[in-house]
Amino acid sequence: MPKTLAVARAESYAAYVWPRAFTGTFSRNGLVISVAAALSVAAFIFGFAAWHDRNVLFGVHTGPGAFYKLMPHNAMAALFGAAFLYAVVALLMGVRAFWRDIGEPVGMKTDFGSILQAIRDAGELRYLDGGGVGCFNEDDKPTDRRRLYHHFTFYGFGLCFASTCVATLYHYLWAREAPYPWWDLPVVLGTLGGIGLLIGPLGLFTERRKRDVVLVDETRYGMDVAFIAMLFLTSLTGMALLLFRESAAMGPLLALHLGVVFSLFVTMPYGKFVHGIYRFVALVRYARERRAMEA
Repeated sequence: MPKTLAVARAESYAAYVWPRAFTGTFSRNGLVISVAAALSVAAFIFGFAAWHDRNVLFGVHTGPGAFYKLMPHNAMAALFGAAFLYAVVALLMGVRAFWRDIGEPVGMKTDFGSILQAIRDAGELRYLDGGGVGCFNEDDKPTDRRRLYHHFTFYGFGLCFASTCVATLYHYLWAREAPYPWWDLPVVLGTLGGIGLLIGPLGLFTERRKRDVVLVDETRYGMDVAFIAMLFLTSLTGMALLLFRESAAMGPLLALHLGVVFSLFVTMPYGKFVHGIYRFVALVRYARERRAMEA
């Protein structure tokens, strides 16, 4: 049963992808994300090297606005804003079709109580506990390790997103430019999130390798590992940039980090990231059904 459900979920990701021309990305997901990441990183490194002379690229830049000596803020905001907006639109189009197919007419309002219940269930990873006893992996003894690593990953990503939002407010509302001091809120949130995105993906990868093959869809191994690797590399390059931002390594590390983040953004609608979106929508529908039955 777990393997059958895993296959069904993977097929549903491809069924609701937008645009439809990208349906095949899920069957070759590991390759697609690897190529996208390699091209993105190469483009940023080549762009930095071509745009700046060696003294700038490998120079030591400190203080507010140090990052923007290598890439102007407006160019960075426009490029990543466009990539993120595209990912959001692609995900919303897929979710719209999914919501319609699970029996909810487009435009029907979902009661606020069901959304709150779905948020609570998702935040607790309520249905990742194997019915309360834990998940079965390599043997007949259930554990909560996968749920724990999912928590690290989920909240690590959330903290990193919060860090980006706070930094955006700093820049546009109070004219405070990155990089920020170690003790400032964007750095604190990003550091905590980065730690979560190192521990969580590494733990999930380890646990996946232990799982009995009868429980997983091995044909989607590339998709699972590619997503875990992208999250891990996003955190690893970000933490390296934080540690060495006041050294000559800052320029190459910034190019590497931006390349990884950009590839994560553009591949979000075409990889394992979508499973969290569709599961949340399903939780909203399930919460509605439970509330209707209790009424």
